[in-house]
Amino acid sequence: MKKILFSLFIAVAITLPSSAATFNAANRVPTVGQDLLTKNGIPATNIKFTVVSGAVDNSDYATNKVVNISSNELSYAGNDNEVAAVVANELGHIISGHASKGKLVSLITGDTGISSDSTTGTLVSNYKFTKEEKEADVIAVNLMANAGYNPLAMIVVATKQTGTYWEAIQGKPANAERAMNIYDYTGYAYPAKLSAGYGCNEYKNFLTYANTIVAERKQNKKLQAKYEKEMKKYRKNSVSQISKFKTRGGLSGWDAAFELLNSSN
Repeated sequence: MKKILFSLFIAVAITLPSSAATFNAANRVPTVGQDLLTKNGIPATNIKFTVVSGAVDNSDYATNKVVNISSNELSYAGNDNEVAAVVANELGHIISGHASKGKLVSLITGDTGISSDSTTGTLVSNYKFTKEEKEADVIAVNLMANAGYNPLAMIVVATKQTGTYWEAIQGKPANAERAMNIYDYTGYAYPAKLSAGYGCNEYKNFLTYANTIVAERKQNKKLQAKYEKEMKKYRKNSVSQISKFKTRGGLSGWDAAFELLNSSN
């Protein structure tokens, strides 16, 4: 009997660490999402976080108060910091009103704003995507830092994802431009966070790339001045957008304009 009980004890002891080590990112989204909102003073009443597969569309956030989070992006999150990175980026898009802007333009003009020429349309679309991702990322860095999360986790999530062929040919990390922008803004706005670092191999690998860029920039006054100007602008705009979002009770300027125009029709 003692041998049987001992065997059962060993079996349980071996099994428990394995179960405890399992991290379910999707299950953490509601808690982390509410944490990001409340610790940034953003109205969180009746806001729901939902994990969805496929393309994420938050253009109806102003009316349904649902924040959709990509299950694909969550697959790259291995802890709460990285879950916060995914959720904060989506909140950044909502605060910036990116989806609402497109909806408002379509309502006014009935036009998507993309050229009918396929090559031009692709270039415009890619530029718009990168610009909007950077804007959302910067807001996300603010949200994460203010809520006590490590914003450098955003770099890890971004570089874990699939990059372009051109990045691979050049030996750059995946999503190198976005990741570098996150790194630069974190260092500018939250230097203590950058100094503390992020303890994982993906981040250490990224530093090999980032350190070279930073060293080159410091030796070039024009590049350094450009960096400081861009980061100052990001800081001013992102803080302003978050502040106005709170003042409007959880609406971006584009959301407010859409609701006003839509109600008058």
